[in-house]
Amino acid sequence: MAPAGAAGEAVCTRMSRPLSDAPRIASRTGRDNARRLCGPPVSNRSAIPADAPPGKYDQAMSDMTETTPGWLTTDELEMARARMPILYVEAVPVRVDDSGEVTSIGLLLRIGPDGTVSRTLVSGRVLHHERVRDALLRHLEKDLGPVALPRVPASLQPFTVAEYFPTAGITPYHDPRQHAVSLAYVVPVTGDCRPRQDALDLVWFSPEEAASVALQSEMPGGHGALLKQALAHVGLVY
Repeated sequence: MAPAGAAGEAVCTRMSRPLSDAPRIASRTGRDNARRLCGPPVSNRSAIPADAPPGKYDQAMSDMTETTPGWLTTDELEMARARMPILYVEAVPVRVDDSGEVTSIGLLLRIGPDGTVSRTLVSGRVLHHERVRDALLRHLEKDLGPVALPRVPASLQPFTVAEYFPTAGITPYHDPRQHAVSLAYVVPVTGDCRPRQDALDLVWFSPEEAASVALQSEMPGGHGALLKQALAHVGLVY
């Protein structure tokens, strides 16, 4: 989650304990402000990660703890998904040459809870009280490692808005869990990429390889169609 400043972090830490243990947030106004800043409390039960990419089934909780603000319990997440669209960001990592031409496209290799292996993009949810730019950087670091050195575009205008529906066929994008709206970006990276968490590997493909039907068919939930749009956005039409 994007930093909220030292004061915000201190409030979030106190709010992870019962209010009776936080005399410095005694007033109702202070409690309400802390709740708005930190988001709903997280229970001790295992929770679905809010960052699970659209188009993929839920995956097990990894290194998040009960004191991490901005995450929902399993029941809260299911309730939210049943009642409103969920906002995501997605990124297509690319390498570019000195003239700015895309030379390779990076795709993550993931294994799903059912044991299937697929290729996906960098993806995840935008948290409460988090800027889109911060969410994009957070997911790039989470999936590619802390030294990937992504160059987020100066303009936050996405190359497309992907709408994932739980009903297949409405759009090219399908997510059986939810209605998700995803802002998609092409992001050059210049550093050393070391996939983390549930990503098994990051494989770099030439634009010609990335445009192949065989490769795009390995991308579930419409990610293949999203990759094709990303290639067209940077002038690579095959």
